[in-house]
Amino acid sequence: MKENIYRNIYCGDVTLDDVGKKVRLAGWVNSIRNLGGLLFITLRDETGIIQLISENADKYININRESTVTVTGTVQKRTDDMINPNMKTGQVEVKLETLEILGECESVLPFEISRSKESSEDTRLKYRYLDLRNEEVHNNILFRSKVIDYIRTIMKEMNFTEIQTPIITATSPEGARDFIVPSRKFKGKFYALPQAPQIFKQLLMVSGFNRYFQIAPCFRDEDPRSDRLYGEFYQLDFEMSFATEEDVYDVGQEVFYKIFTNFSNKEVSPIPFRRIPYQESMLKYGTDKPDLRNPLEIIDITNILSSSEFPPFKNATIRTIKVEEIDKSNSWYKQMEEYVKSIGGTLGYIKVNEDLSFKSSLDKFLNDEIRNKLKTTLSLKKGNVLFIVADPSKEKCAKLMGNLRIKLGDELNLIDKNKYVFCIINDFPFYELNEEDNSIAFSHNPFSMPQGGLDSLNNINPLDIKAYQYDFVCNGYEMASGGVRNHDRKILRKAFEIAGYDEEIVKSKFPSLYEAFRYGAPPHAGMAPGIDRILMLLKDEENIREMVAFPLSANGSDAMMGCPGEVFEKQLRETHIKIRD
Repeated sequence: MKENIYRNIYCGDVTLDDVGKKVRLAGWVNSIRNLGGLLFITLRDETGIIQLISENADKYININRESTVTVTGTVQKRTDDMINPNMKTGQVEVKLETLEILGECESVLPFEISRSKESSEDTRLKYRYLDLRNEEVHNNILFRSKVIDYIRTIMKEMNFTEIQTPIITATSPEGARDFIVPSRKFKGKFYALPQAPQIFKQLLMVSGFNRYFQIAPCFRDEDPRSDRLYGEFYQLDFEMSFATEEDVYDVGQEVFYKIFTNFSNKEVSPIPFRRIPYQESMLKYGTDKPDLRNPLEIIDITNILSSSEFPPFKNATIRTIKVEEIDKSNSWYKQMEEYVKSIGGTLGYIKVNEDLSFKSSLDKFLNDEIRNKLKTTLSLKKGNVLFIVADPSKEKCAKLMGNLRIKLGDELNLIDKNKYVFCIINDFPFYELNEEDNSIAFSHNPFSMPQGGLDSLNNINPLDIKAYQYDFVCNGYEMASGGVRNHDRKILRKAFEIAGYDEEIVKSKFPSLYEAFRYGAPPHAGMAPGIDRILMLLKDEENIREMVAFPLSANGSDAMMGCPGEVFEKQLRETHIKIRD
């Protein structure tokens, strides 16, 4: 390190090689032990902790923990009985000669720094600068820096050019709510913070850049979850010209595989990652972000049980999960029934006896033909249990079974926590029915290219059209979303027309992109892995906010900065805003 007036060596770098040397150190007072005439102080900086010792305890009686100090002293070897093998500097200590308080800390702290994670999140975030002194919390942010540096290295090795796109831009109907910014210079007009660099990265492809990336801030006014930040998050945004989805798969797989093998000791899915069409994923796992560590699969048995005498099976989608063998009490099965009831469904189950007969309240509604079909189709054996859900709505049945699959995986300890299992979900439907008015709406990114191009838009039922749209998924989390982009004005016009938007609306909502496509746009494709979620999985954190230096709280507020808050009347006048009571 470069020596200055505060220190000439870091706390964590003092070793046996420094014994006998005079050193100057600086940091935070981590702990104080006064043994009556003999004083032990531990001093902490970002590199570690070093023990200071003084025989003049009364001289330092007014020092509070967490104060910042600069000290001088001589390094000496600890006696054998005082060596601490759990400390990086556990073989040495510094005999204190001078100590100067640089920044005094109050005697009472909002929480113990070493136990800050035990405090409420509201308190931690209000005093985040103290929370970040906690070694574990602090190291998460250092870890974030290392991972992002590594990502940049990977992308540049693959010939991507880092380009920054604007933060102040135009509002765009991309799905989530925009954060809007009033204009001072243009009365009644507003800017917006970008939900993602989507339009800009497509314009960069039109501009002739070959491969673009950035660690992009994205702003969305959508409700937070444990795996989704409120307001602001970061993604590795990248796009490639003259590219297909296979090109994106190659880059995405390399990025994820390298990151997760480099920063974790867990087993990572080998390349190529398994590909699962959207419809198959919804059938087998009840979700488009399946946790493949869970071996359970959902099976559709509508064609078998719909002919039974059980009324709820009539005109319904019926699905089951087969579990090989379960050693659980009747009360546990009751808990599973209550769980499915709590999420809006009804659970039935069939236990297979030793003679392959069925033990179930449903059995009286089944005939021998149905029983035999279940046995042969599902290859039933002694001890198997079938968990069954039926619902008139195919979509609701899939969702219920997806949640039940997760619950059973957890309850039966089927999840291998020492794996990162990746897959690629593709062939998403291009359109879906709007629940409010049954109209046709985009199901995913409206800028994706429909499979089959203009021909499919003109000749296929919109609900049967698939998109060149794909997600990378790991352990039940969506890690990245992307697609082959629509670069053809004719296809773009028709795609939006089917969704109820005429050409004038497309021009007004996406003027830059629509105009740019007049001047020779290349086929292009890309995706955007979520940085914060990658870090969350690598660190096995349950809350994504643990991986961000200064996150907003779960309710979207910031007690430390006092926002959202009121602004001065002058600011409102300058931006032509009047607040009504």
